[in-house]
Amino acid sequence: MQFKFTKFATVLLASGIISLPLAAHANDSSELEELRGLVQELSQQVKVLARKGEVAEEDATAAKKTTPVVKASASGFGLESADGKNSIKLGGLVQYDYRSFDGGANDVRNRSDARAGSLNAVTGFHDASDTWLARRLRPNIQGTVFGKYDFRFQEEFAGGSASVVDAYIDARFNPAFKVRIGKYKPFVGLERSQSGGDIKFIERSYVSNNILPNRDQGISVYGDVLDTKLNYALGFNNGVVDGGNASTASAFNDNKEVTARIFATPFKDDINALSGLGFGLAATYTDSTAEKNLNFTDTSSADGTRNGLPSYVTNSQQTFFRYSPAAVADGKRLRIAPQAYYYNGPFGLLAEYARVSQDVSLASGGSPATGAGSSGTGALSTAQSTILPKSNKTLNNDAWQIAATYLLTGEDSSFKSIKPKNDFDLDKGGWGAWELALRYSELNVDGDTFKDANGLLAAQTSADAVPTLAQSFADPTLSASKAKTWTAGVNWYLNSNAKIVLNYEQTSFDGGAAAGNAFKPDGSSNNYNAATNKVKDRPDERALFARFQVAF
Repeated sequence: MQFKFTKFATVLLASGIISLPLAAHANDSSELEELRGLVQELSQQVKVLARKGEVAEEDATAAKKTTPVVKASASGFGLESADGKNSIKLGGLVQYDYRSFDGGANDVRNRSDARAGSLNAVTGFHDASDTWLARRLRPNIQGTVFGKYDFRFQEEFAGGSASVVDAYIDARFNPAFKVRIGKYKPFVGLERSQSGGDIKFIERSYVSNNILPNRDQGISVYGDVLDTKLNYALGFNNGVVDGGNASTASAFNDNKEVTARIFATPFKDDINALSGLGFGLAATYTDSTAEKNLNFTDTSSADGTRNGLPSYVTNSQQTFFRYSPAAVADGKRLRIAPQAYYYNGPFGLLAEYARVSQDVSLASGGSPATGAGSSGTGALSTAQSTILPKSNKTLNNDAWQIAATYLLTGEDSSFKSIKPKNDFDLDKGGWGAWELALRYSELNVDGDTFKDANGLLAAQTSADAVPTLAQSFADPTLSASKAKTWTAGVNWYLNSNAKIVLNYEQTSFDGGAAAGNAFKPDGSSNNYNAATNKVKDRPDERALFARFQVAF
């Protein structure tokens, strides 16, 4: 049997029938080896690729640490180092206004017979002019170096000439200890600390524009303590007149002004109705003697504050008060400014008061006919350069405001800018944010400003004395003693960068005009008869203002 099977197998092998599976088995083994080799090769390649990916990722991570980051957003355009410690950003503020006056004057009476504009020959006032106005054209560059040293440079191109608005450096050593040096807003006013693009009205109030400093040069130390609920600031500056904006030139005397401010927000981290409450107190102090006998009627604007005294303007920037050419700052100047704000949901409230006590004296010369820098030919003599005996007084002027706002579209009110819930977009149906604003603001000039050393008004007569402009600090028939302004406004925030503002203002005055003889059409000035030169109120100012603004 075995023989037969073997013989049969031999025949099958010979015929190839049994050889097929044996060959297939041999072929399968060969292919398996090839597949095994291929898998090993692919595995190696995958490992190589994986390593290359790791290397690329490591290189990308390393490059990210050194590659600058370009940024473009609604808040500006800039360049920042990969570690965030060094940056530079470009921004700007553009404001174009239209101003229409139904009543009002563009300066004090008899300021200059040659002024442009419509002169009312009866009252002696030049009418305030309707105008388009580039109110602010301010590109700015700001940034940080080494993670803690900030800088800001802001230029102003509005007003027909270029000037430096801000130029300062901040060193942020610690949240509780920071140092600012350069030209900047002194840490004094509350409304003044708002950006020009964030203010709720077209113009700031009398407190900011007329009493407290605008910008000055110097150094300030400031910071946040008590878990950032208390902010403090202490400054040492050149000193500026009320509402003054210092140039970047050196000071014309060596008397410096000290500024101080504390501001508390004790409930800011609480979730209650008081979380938006903030209040504080600021002050400035200097002791300064200004230059005497400059003719401030027709000297250049650069000399306009070298007597150490300001002019006061309405909210529409029309001058309604000027000191006489003979008046000079002569001693201490102390400003006190309590301030507060409150924000709760769509409602906002800001209140501010400022009082300035200024020592003032009268110089014995400085009339347009003989004063330095006048159109006359006379030069100052020893007699003209002296202070009149017993003429020194401390004059106290003050201003205050209270302003309320309400967002009709439901956004949260804020001390800073408003971001609409829905940007204005006709295609998508968004209408931006709408805000109503109402403010009352008032400025009061000390009554002694209009009296001479004997206590007589410049417009009064007496058997013993007839005070003149040179014998009083201001003439009540030329400059008003009080201005009272109501402002109503609507703010339309199209988005976080663009805003349209409409304001109506009405201002009334105490004094500042004369009853009696008319202003002569021939252009001669100070032609009022002393016997009939009585005081009456300056004409009311009524104005409608509109503004389109883009800020980034």
